[in-house]
Amino acid sequence: MLEYDRISDLIPTGVWIDGAAAPAVSGSSFPVRNPATGEILTEVADASGADALRALDSACRVQPAWAATAPRERAVILRRAWDILMERTEEIALLMTLEMGKTLAEARGEVAYGGEFLRWFSEEAVRIGGRYTDSPAGTGRILVTKQPVGPCLAITPWNFPLAMGSRKIGPALAAGCTVIVKPAEDTPLTMLALARVFADAGLPAGVLSIVPGSDAAGITAPLLADPRLRKVTFTGSTRVGKLLLRQAADNVLRTSMELGGNAPFIVFEDADLDDALAGAMAAKMRNGGEACTAANRIYVHNSIREEFASRLAEQIGALRVGPGYESGVDTGPLINERQRDNVAALVQDAIEAGAVVRTGGKAIDGPGWFFQPTVLDEVPRTARMHREEIFGPVAAVYGFDTEDDVVAAANDTEYGLAAYFYTRDLDRVLRVSNALQAGMVGVNRGVISDPAAPFGGIKQSGLGTEGGSEGIDEYLDTKYVALTR
Repeated sequence: MLEYDRISDLIPTGVWIDGAAAPAVSGSSFPVRNPATGEILTEVADASGADALRALDSACRVQPAWAATAPRERAVILRRAWDILMERTEEIALLMTLEMGKTLAEARGEVAYGGEFLRWFSEEAVRIGGRYTDSPAGTGRILVTKQPVGPCLAITPWNFPLAMGSRKIGPALAAGCTVIVKPAEDTPLTMLALARVFADAGLPAGVLSIVPGSDAAGITAPLLADPRLRKVTFTGSTRVGKLLLRQAADNVLRTSMELGGNAPFIVFEDADLDDALAGAMAAKMRNGGEACTAANRIYVHNSIREEFASRLAEQIGALRVGPGYESGVDTGPLINERQRDNVAALVQDAIEAGAVVRTGGKAIDGPGWFFQPTVLDEVPRTARMHREEIFGPVAAVYGFDTEDDVVAAANDTEYGLAAYFYTRDLDRVLRVSNALQAGMVGVNRGVISDPAAPFGGIKQSGLGTEGGSEGIDEYLDTKYVALTR
């Protein structure tokens, strides 16, 4: 298509190692498809374990020099990368829409959001601290320093193909670590375009490598088994995260994991209903519902549930579905046929269990992988979607009567990433935000992500945090030096 031809010069389609694109060792490639049509956009080099180890060789070779690079110089490169990324917003947003499906408006928003991690960590690079103090016994002095962990493997998902990479690359580079990125098979192009941004910003060859491929395990297993790798960071499903943690245990790798979510969205009887509806639309329909922080379980007090569900169905039912690059489209396709079928199965299970369809409820016929924006009311808590991530444009509404009941229901999950609630009672704000078992809580707001704030979950939603002043610590080792007086 014309738009793709216009931006194709920004996209390396090979394995990115030593600051340049090259064919995979095997010479093979795999297709990247447009989820709005199912058509092939292009072919990308299909990396294997051999390519991954080449990337690790490169990362290890330049790791000492990059670690020794002055923090200010690392900061300047990150800031320059942010500048270039902002200049290329339109091209990269279109690329993201073509390979992932989100609307152009949301893709532009992701470029801005993802870019902020580069700008934020350019500022954090010069603030890596330590401490120096007398020991309490007065027998010596304590010197504490922070040093880069070393070569890192970052595994990124398809739903936010730029931001989930920049949220890992930014702090790693700021800390002085080299990085190998394995992007999702469905969306490698955006990350390869980001590699070109960094090269143009002056990042030394070898500091950042990109190894796209169709066999994720074949790429990551040799890296995790190699003692030269010192950290793995992953965003994706809890199931895969557990597998990676088991593999990382053999070499006692530093790990940070941002895993699955099952976010509750609670609307108390005293909430501002207009605000709560706007928050629900943002928390549920952002990225077409394909987000780990998406409102998965919408609990509404039974005294206002009918009005809330009716108005939510009216707003969601009015959303226009289509290719994300078409004007006026509110919601794009799901990422692939498998994901669309998963959403359809969850909806059908809920309907069979007694849920009432307020709007939508079906896959859309024709090319591409579209699903109707859907509101289900009176969803039984026995339905699969009460326990499993929906990851699609489906809002499931549940009623409740008491605060104790809804807090217990919200916490009755192995996940603990995000939670949201709406109320005008300050005592309840403090009480419920403390009681909810989640790493992030939104109070009277439906979007909580902020590069300046720590992002992470508890329970089976992950380990560690990304973003904020805390995010760089995931890429730093603490060293204690004992000194005499």
